Amino acid sequence: MTSAIKTTTAAGSGHGWPRRTSSTNSNDQNSTLPTNKLSLSTSITLNRFIKLYPLTNYTFLTKEPLFEKDPSVPARFQRMREEFDKIGIRRSVDGVLLTHKHGIPHIFLLHLGTTFFKLPGGELNAGEDEVEGLKRLLTEILGREDGVKQEWIIEDTIGNWWRPNFEPPQYPYIPPHITKPKEHKKLFLVQLPEKSLIAVPKNYKLVAAPLFELYDNPQGYGAIISSLPQSLCRFNFIYVNE
Repeated sequence: MTSAIKTTTAAGSGHGWPRRTSSTNSNDQNSTLPTNKLSLSTSITLNRFIKLYPLTNYTFLTKEPLFEKDPSVPARFQRMREEFDKIGIRRSVDGVLLTHKHGIPHIFLLHLGTTFFKLPGGELNAGEDEVEGLKRLLTEILGREDGVKQEWIIEDTIGNWWRPNFEPPQYPYIPPHITKPKEHKKLFLVQLPEKSLIAVPKNYKLVAAPLFELYDNPQGYGAIISSLPQSLCRFNFIYVNE
């Protein structure tokens, strides 16, 4: 998956400029090691590989309902306004969980009602670490109820979205005229294990939506979810067979 740059030096010939001795040749060879390590590290960073396991590898159960904090959208923004005056900007995190079906990448989405889709995640507590907070939220939403601890591997950040006002619109940037955005939502890529048991609250449906269905479809999935194919295109998917 990665390749290291091979370097060669003339040893013991004494030809060329600057003229070298055997002792300096040894030092020169050692001095290339940090460069090679840096090249390898950079290559890994620039070429990210994510394993996608088949949808059939996962077992789904239902558990007790998980209700939203707010009974309505107006109530949600009213609470956001009240909390903003006390603690400032709301911080929230969402997890992007990938699987594949016949070699087609799919994203797990929570389906509430008839038209509302969301990523698993939610609000962070005051002062809570983003990664640890996302693990907590994933456990609350999709974690097992049999006492078996579920490990969540947070791979990378794939997006930052900002809510400029106490209104639904969110943007992948802070508008220039906004000095105090009201919410910062961070999206993380989550590496699912090869096999897992996922427990879904009774009042939700968990659907696996193919990337081609989400692409350029804000009418069906909203701006954030429909932008995920573009956000994920920098990763190389490895499709693990069933």
